[in-house]
Amino acid sequence: MDRREFLKTTALATIAIAGSQINPPAVISSHASEKPAVKSYRELGKTGLKMSDISMGTGKLSAASMILRAVDSGINYFDTAPDYGLAEELMGHAMGRLDRSRIVIATKFCNPLVYPSHLPAGSNKKDYIIAVEGSLSRMKTDYIDICFVHAIGEMSKDIEAEKRRILDENMLLAFNELKKAGKVRFLGISSHGPNNMEELLMTAVRSGYYDIIMPSFNFMKFPKLPDVIKEAHSNKIAVVAMKTLAGAKDINIDSKGEEFAHAAFKWVLKHNEVSGLVVTIKTVADLEMYLKASGMKFSNKDQQMLDQYAMRYGREYCRTGCNDCERFCPHGVEIANIMRYRMYFNDYGMEKTAMEAYASLDKNAESCASCRKFTCTTGCPYGLPVHSMLAAAHKTISFKA
Repeated sequence: MDRREFLKTTALATIAIAGSQINPPAVISSHASEKPAVKSYRELGKTGLKMSDISMGTGKLSAASMILRAVDSGINYFDTAPDYGLAEELMGHAMGRLDRSRIVIATKFCNPLVYPSHLPAGSNKKDYIIAVEGSLSRMKTDYIDICFVHAIGEMSKDIEAEKRRILDENMLLAFNELKKAGKVRFLGISSHGPNNMEELLMTAVRSGYYDIIMPSFNFMKFPKLPDVIKEAHSNKIAVVAMKTLAGAKDINIDSKGEEFAHAAFKWVLKHNEVSGLVVTIKTVADLEMYLKASGMKFSNKDQQMLDQYAMRYGREYCRTGCNDCERFCPHGVEIANIMRYRMYFNDYGMEKTAMEAYASLDKNAESCASCRKFTCTTGCPYGLPVHSMLAAAHKTISFKA
């Protein structure tokens, strides 16, 4: 699709379905509370929407009541996906008690199967439309605010193949049709690597097709990502951060896990180009702990906390989007993906998701037990004991181990 034609047709659709600015509260019948609440909302690029600075990821959602609690606490932005278990269905269960016009729902072009089930480049236009129609049905809503082309850089190491996902003609045609029908408002793209994250996101930013980018962004990384974020901001493309806790390794650092989480969030939010962050909220305790950081300023004490974390866990945390070590592996092991699934299992409490995703890999870490080359370890620019971490991961998250 010609970019000029795309922009013209989607602009008309935006005018047709644009609503009032989104602000809390969104629960039809809410009660006053002294619990921690959102204190800051930021512009979501050029969309005309605002999002709570700390927003909710639903990857571990287990009850619709968590959505209601989050909204009652001022959260108005919810990130979900068809392959996040029952998340979309649970959003649908909550929908009857929400003022839909005052919350922002972001989902993905995915199938409702075992994670990850992203639609690949070359999918039919109908596939994209069916994916969105399924999300609408499960969430019991007439429209989706943002639909993401998710996890760019995950499906292929070939950068050109991933660029085809970004610029996929059928995806753009489907989005254009859905937008004109009032079923999707804005187009987003996300990446947590492991391959070429920064270059791929820059391609998306410069394409002119996307309204929002969602990168992994935290205090432990990324040398080129600030350039992407600045260019996105200069083009009024919203930036929503994810993976902000840098693996959340042992969040109870010296029994100060709350202080660490707050410091990590405030580091992300000190960047004015960032509209907000998405964090998985599993429990009421998570919700109340995380929201205490809303609207807070980053301080020297926060930096000291993050420095302490980096010193303690810098040689255990695999930097999302790095992937330098994979080219040294003689067996073609999908190192970065395995490290991420290991993090899901060990640190995020997402054991089932981790094991299912690991089982879907073409090249898992089974060969690592007998490998004596250790080139993955010597090839890591951050000094991680990659070989031993992979061998341990295989024992932990493989169904066969």
